[in-house]
Amino acid sequence: MMALLFSTSACSNPSTVNTDTARVEKADNKPANNIQTSDDSISDGKTRNNKPAFTTQAVASFDEPWAMTALPKNDNGSSSEPLKLLVTQKTGELFVVDTDSGSKTAIGGVPKVAYGGQGGLGDIILAPDFATSNMVYLSYIEAGTGSKNNTFGAKVIKAKLMGLKTMTPSLQSIVPIWQQTPKVKGQGHYSHRLLFSPDGRYLYISSGDRQAKDPAQDMTVNLGKIIRLNSDGSVPADNPFVRNTNTNDITQQVWTLGHRNVLGMVFDKAGKLWVHEMGPKGGDEFNLIEKGSNYGWPMVSNGRNYSGTDIPDHDTRPDLVAPKITWTPVISPSSMSIYSTGSYNDFPAWQGNALISGLSSKALIVVNLAASNTTNNAPYERYRYDMGQRIRGVLAVDGQVWLLEDGNNGKLLRLLPD
Repeated sequence: MMALLFSTSACSNPSTVNTDTARVEKADNKPANNIQTSDDSISDGKTRNNKPAFTTQAVASFDEPWAMTALPKNDNGSSSEPLKLLVTQKTGELFVVDTDSGSKTAIGGVPKVAYGGQGGLGDIILAPDFATSNMVYLSYIEAGTGSKNNTFGAKVIKAKLMGLKTMTPSLQSIVPIWQQTPKVKGQGHYSHRLLFSPDGRYLYISSGDRQAKDPAQDMTVNLGKIIRLNSDGSVPADNPFVRNTNTNDITQQVWTLGHRNVLGMVFDKAGKLWVHEMGPKGGDEFNLIEKGSNYGWPMVSNGRNYSGTDIPDHDTRPDLVAPKITWTPVISPSSMSIYSTGSYNDFPAWQGNALISGLSSKALIVVNLAASNTTNNAPYERYRYDMGQRIRGVLAVDGQVWLLEDGNNGKLLRLLPD
């Protein structure tokens, strides 16, 4: 695939906007390694020669940022009010960011996190009734206690975000919602991505296999699963494994199983739940999530073990749900957002598409979902942009698109359409 070349200026002062921009050039639209084999089936003839180009504007910088979400505007959505984002750092800090000035305000009251490896402070989302409750949901890694202090697991809490209009905002009234069980050794594959259903009733949590493989098929633990809960952490009565009254509480939490490391979850306009997950040596996946289904890890994968040994492909087990897209070489997908116009319409060609941030691929990847709503068609990679840096996060909000670079001095970037 031809790279889309650009260079970006360093943000020397994170409290001010860096007005230098970096241009992302157009390139050919060579498709990804999709399940489909027909080149015609995975290209978009209508837009093939009109790939949107953009520049990037650095707004602020962070040390190991992990997630971001947008705060609602208070003046009925007036564009005159600056957009503010909540941004987490894996090291344990949470900030309010004014995207006009680039200023960052630290939020107090964040629980102590177990930082290391892939672990630390994770995702943050707003409660569906945030406008009246000021409640947020936050995920982070917690260490075990006593003789088990070398074990780790993800934890989800809800808290009231107070003092947003002051210089000392804080999290208060913290309530535990969920935790990975059991805590295990190692510091990888936590997943701990959070998402509310479109109706605001249900909280979805991705729970990684913790690099242990077998837990993804073990229904006595909640590792390697997608979890579905009520907003207070209780189990909905219509979860797929609640019907068996002999099942334990952990089993009843499970919505789907057989997952490796899900770091992106979105609902599309039609209410379908899509996730991407990291494969092993090859075989990153883009999956449509359906109640009670088994997605096969570690029994099947379109990748190989890191040792090079084979794993049976998905087509060997038709009883397990196969991905709609696979990527080999991997893209290392890290987050996902659906583009929709709002007060802005920066990228009309992306309307309804899924935007995926890539780590090892150093890319922004645009996936067309509309094809999945027609007979015998599946989503496909539409565009890929070489960003030159590992991209940790992507957020489409109000018709604008924001990216978070990974690692130390990772910049918050706004994409500006050409």
